[in-house]
Parts: sequence; structure tokens; C-alpha cells
Amino acid sequence: IIDSTMKVTIHQPNYLPYPGLFHKLILSDVFVILDNVQFQFDITNRNKIISKDGSWERITVPVKKNQTHKKIMDVEINNEISWSDNTFQKLNDSYASSNFFNQYEDYFKNLYKKKWTLLYELNFETLKKMIEFLGIKIEIVKESELDIKGESTERLINICETLNAKTYVSGIGGKNYLNEKLFKKKNIQLEYQKYQSMSYTQNHSKDFVPNLSAIDLLFNLGPESLDLIKKSRQQDIS
Repeated sequence: IIDSTMKVTIHQPNYLPYPGLFHKLILSDVFVILDNVQFQFDITNRNKIISKDGSWERITVPVKKNQTHKKIMDVEINNEISWSDNTFQKLNDSYASSNFFNQYEDYFKNLYKKKWTLLYELNFETLKKMIEFLGIKIEIVKESELDIKGESTERLINICETLNAKTYVSGIGGKNYLNEKLFKKKNIQLEYQKYQSMSYTQNHSKDFVPNLSAIDLLFNLGPESLDLIKKSRQQDIS
């Protein structure tokens, strides 16, 4: 049975993603995690937080050498580098005095105490938890469980067809690479997200620093985080 209302968004399992990804999830019914595509050293294993001086700094999960040929689901963390303790220390330094850090502190403390072997497992765990923290209701599906073939736009369409979804929700950057005619030919509606980062009061920062990890939003706004993400939703979607 085809659900003419089902909307799907498809995205790689990034490390502690920025709020724009969660904005896209608000517009969707199903979130397909692209765990079965090639790894690229970028936001899949690093992101940005506020620093003590009010600028931004990176938090990075180091990966073993020669991983770029691997699928994201197979990428191994380099635990010879003491990254996890350092990461939690950075979070503590940057956010201990923020309004809501204490609500999430135990989770992140325990997260970074655990020894993670695969990058994907860490990212999947934190993605699910951030969705829960934000209060977003969405079904999560791993692409590796769907047996999908094809590349680029064809791959996305095959995922939509496998799930009987009739709308694909894409980030605005999709306009640069998606084959829109193929979506039309397959009778799948293409909906572009228009996300604009809305400012909020950030710990240590006089001037708003946009597009940090969504944990920055959570630590500063707590339960009100989802409301801020939703504010860019109504009039911005075409």
C-alpha cells in the first residue's frame, strides 16, 4: 500500500549534527540513515562547539588510517588517541556554566567513558539520543537493512520506492546535485528544506555563532530547543 503522505529524509549519520538536520527531521515521517555509503573525512567524525573564548572549536573522533575507502558502517575509531576524555573536558569547559548542561551532563559523561570501536555505532547512538532529547517523533531506518542499489539520485529514489514514500525531503543543497526530472518521472515529490539558523543566547559568546552542533542549542535552551528549530519551519518551506 502506497502512503501518499509519507515523507522521507535520507542523511549520513553525522557526529552530533547541527540543528538544520533536526529541522529536516521535523518535516519527515521516516529518517533513513545512510550507513552503507563511502566514508568521507568531514562532519561524519567531527563537529563544532563554542569555545571558552566565545569563538568555536572542533570536537573530533579520530579514525584509523586508510578508512576513506570503507563504508561509514565499517569505519574504525583510533582509540590510541585519548579523544574521548578530551572531548568531555571540552564540553565541560565550554558548557558547565550554561543553563541546561547539568540536564545532559551524566549522559555525555557516560557516553565518553565507554570505549567505542566503530564510528557509526557512536554516531547512531548519539543521533537517536539527540532526537529523543529534542522530542522529535520519527521512525529511524538503517539503509543497510534495505538492500538498496544505485548511485546518487537513483539510490535515493530506490530508498523512497522501497519504503513506499511519495515525498523526499531534501536539504536546499540538493538543488545542486539532485536529478529533479528523475523524481518527477518516478512520481515522487521533491520537497526542499529552507533552513535558516535562528540566533539564541550562547554561553561565552557575545555574538551568535551559527551552525554549531545541536548540543550547543540543547545546553543553552534545553526543553525549548525544538521550539526554536520549528520557528524556521513554517514560512520557509516551499
